[in-house]
Amino acid sequence: MKKVFRFLLMTIMMVAFSIGVSAQEANAQQPSKKQRMSREQMAEMQAKHIAHQLVLDDATAQKFIETFSAYQKEVWALRPQGKGMHKNRAEMTDAEAEKAIKDQFDHSQKVLTLRQEYYQKYSKFLTAKQIQRVYELEKQSMNRLAKRGPMNQRGKRNAGPRPNVGHPNAPGKSKHDGKFPNQPKPQKQNK
Repeated sequence: MKKVFRFLLMTIMMVAFSIGVSAQEANAQQPSKKQRMSREQMAEMQAKHIAHQLVLDDATAQKFIETFSAYQKEVWALRPQGKGMHKNRAEMTDAEAEKAIKDQFDHSQKVLTLRQEYYQKYSKFLTAKQIQRVYELEKQSMNRLAKRGPMNQRGKRNAGPRPNVGHPNAPGKSKHDGKFPNQPKPQKQNK
C-alpha cells in the first residue's frame, strides 16, 4: 500500500512540475504586458480598432490598416529633430522665439499637406463619412494618450498629483457641491 501511495505521489509531483515548466515556457514566448509596444505596433493596433469601428470588410480593412500605418510612419518622420527644441520660453531670445514659431508653422504645413495626400488615398476605398469618422477616432485616441501623461526617461508615466475631485472643498467640486440627494436632513431640536 505504501509503495502504491508513493508511486501515486511521485506521479502527481512530476505532472505538476511539468505543467509548471511548460507554463513558464509559454510565458517566455509571449511578450509581457509590461513590455512597451513599438510605434508600428501601436499604429497597427489603432488602425485595426478604427477599421473595427467602421465595420469594414476584410479587404477594405486590410487596405485601411496598410494605408493608416504608412501615414503614421510619415507623420513620425516629420517630427522636428535636434537639441534645444524644448528650451524654456523664458530663456529664449526674440530671434530664437521667432525661429521656433516659424519652424512650428513649417511643421504644421507639412502635416496638413500629408493629411491632404492621405485623404486622396483614403477616398479610393472609403466614403467621405468614413474618412471623417477615421479623423474623429484618431483624435479620440490621441486625446486618450495625452491624458495618460508624458513618459519619464525610464518609460513610466509621470503620475503627478491627483485632483481631489470628490472632496466638498476641492476645486472643481462635484455637481452636488458636497450635498448628496439622499442624505437625511438634520432635524431641529426643540429645547
